[in-house]
Amino acid sequence: MNSTATTQAASDRAYHHVKRAIIRGDLAGGTAISENAICQDLGISRTPVHEAFLRLAAEELIALESRKGAVVRPMSPNEAADVLEMREAIESTAANRVVTDGRVADLAPSLQAMLAEQEAAVRDGDVDRFIEVDAEFHGAVIGASRNAIAVLFARTLQDRQQRLRHQLMRVQPSQLQASLDDHRALARALEDGDAARYAEVLGAHVASHRGAL
Repeated sequence: MNSTATTQAASDRAYHHVKRAIIRGDLAGGTAISENAICQDLGISRTPVHEAFLRLAAEELIALESRKGAVVRPMSPNEAADVLEMREAIESTAANRVVTDGRVADLAPSLQAMLAEQEAAVRDGDVDRFIEVDAEFHGAVIGASRNAIAVLFARTLQDRQQRLRHQLMRVQPSQLQASLDDHRALARALEDGDAARYAEVLGAHVASHRGAL
């Protein structure tokens, strides 16, 4: 592997390492991040870490300040509200397409398998696994719509949605059971072919997140 490829691989490694910590909440909003510390943690040089920080700044996950260096950008209440609003709009539209186009039967087994995984996660207190399957559940509904634009928009919101999920579930683990109950209701609405009911349940589900955050 040449030096350019090696630097790029190291930069990707640093990027994913820091990004994951921010999304999970291990690095909270307002936390200063040292390039040197990341270099030491990962055993890489400063140049790829600096490149990773530039990517994270472009995604507005960190701010590069002249005196403080890199600082994790908090997610503002307005940004959280915007993300939840767009998520609800995209998913309710996708669910309607799934019902209208008769794709529920193809989707239902996957949703039931995910519900079983989330039940196990609640039982085991596995917050990380629950959040991972949470994203898979909602993503499966959007994907089943075969609406390429909806899938694209949902992908652009993915990191912010996951950051919100981690903030919610880690601060209030009691939300795991409530979220599971909502997912069951969403799956039932789809199986009943009731897109309006799906939108209603989804609206309440998203509203509960707004209230908790």
